[in-house]
Amino acid sequence: MTFIRLGPRAISSIATISSAELGTAMRKIGSAMRLPAAPPDWDTRHRADQDVRFCRGRDGARLAWAIHGSGPPIIVVSCWLSHLQHDWRSPVWQHFLRDLGEFATIVRYDERGFGMSDWDVTDFSLEARHLDLEALVEATGFERFALLGMSGGSPVAMAYAARHPERVTRLVLYGTVSAEPMTFEDHQLEVEETFRSMIRVGWATEDPLFRRVFTRIYIPNASEEQMRWFDDLQRMSTSPENAVASRLAHQAVDVADELPRIDAPTLILHALGDRATAFVNAVRVAGRIPDARLVELDSANHILLAGEPAWARLLSEVRAFLGPERWADDGLVPEPAEPLSGRELEVLRQAARGMGNQAIAEELGLSVRTVERHLSNAYGKLGVAGKAARAAAVAAVLRRGLG
Repeated sequence: MTFIRLGPRAISSIATISSAELGTAMRKIGSAMRLPAAPPDWDTRHRADQDVRFCRGRDGARLAWAIHGSGPPIIVVSCWLSHLQHDWRSPVWQHFLRDLGEFATIVRYDERGFGMSDWDVTDFSLEARHLDLEALVEATGFERFALLGMSGGSPVAMAYAARHPERVTRLVLYGTVSAEPMTFEDHQLEVEETFRSMIRVGWATEDPLFRRVFTRIYIPNASEEQMRWFDDLQRMSTSPENAVASRLAHQAVDVADELPRIDAPTLILHALGDRATAFVNAVRVAGRIPDARLVELDSANHILLAGEPAWARLLSEVRAFLGPERWADDGLVPEPAEPLSGRELEVLRQAARGMGNQAIAEELGLSVRTVERHLSNAYGKLGVAGKAARAAAVAAVLRRGLG
């Protein structure tokens, strides 16, 4: 397989920028931006910690994937603008990898047609990408794992969670795109055609003039250094032809009817000011997935940057959401002194879905006091106590396959 360093992925649902704004952005870029020199020599101290491997998709496409970190496994369903090696030293992505790897084993991969995966492909459909994820899962050897669907990778994660409930312990969606096909009319169509033209004529060039438009949409609050790196990532991550073909395929994705079948506990995080994929997408997706929880992030960046409060919020939410899996993975759950009753197991199963006591009571037709009593009895049998008792008890259910 030959790797050609040209330009990157097309972006997800960008329909919120006007022609006037686009023209203003272009004028500012043209007058203020210097042509870049060689990319900066970013810190590479984390690169040696990841293990890069390869597998084959169902159609023979070569897929590059990497693993790092420690803790329960999270498979990151890739957003298309990625490159396993360059992301590892990126001032835009490095904190994602470093911080998440502190409490989880992170598996990520370059989508077909991008990064270190095979560029010589023509099928960017949802089904092709879903089959790639199935092949990747088999290559990892993990039986059960959490899924993190990021941006354009979120529909693939949602489809997999709906079709393989026995494998997915928890589902996290970040910056999710629409679950339905995108349509463009009138002015929106003109803007979209302009974006496609910019990809065709500007993605592979040394001059980042056109790529900077996309950079400003993705990370408007980034430093100039971060923006230059992101400009360069676009050019090296894929060819203009792949970027346009992938963009068109992503816009045709339809997983809306599959969302109600997702039964894994689901956490959805989305920046309120995101212009790459509108917050309303997260609202609609959350409304279709049973018991999904939606967290608003106070940021305008599609890719949250290190140091902004929204990143700390995301990290805290994901860490807490994966709590039961972390307990189970650490082997800290004791055998119960006596068997849990059927009702105690039912209550813990609902808790494992992320439900509070009031919601559990309504689901099982019990009083809140009765739910609390069943939980207290389960804690006693398991020998757990304190603030972590609930997470430890839920982990016991998950670890023994009773959830």
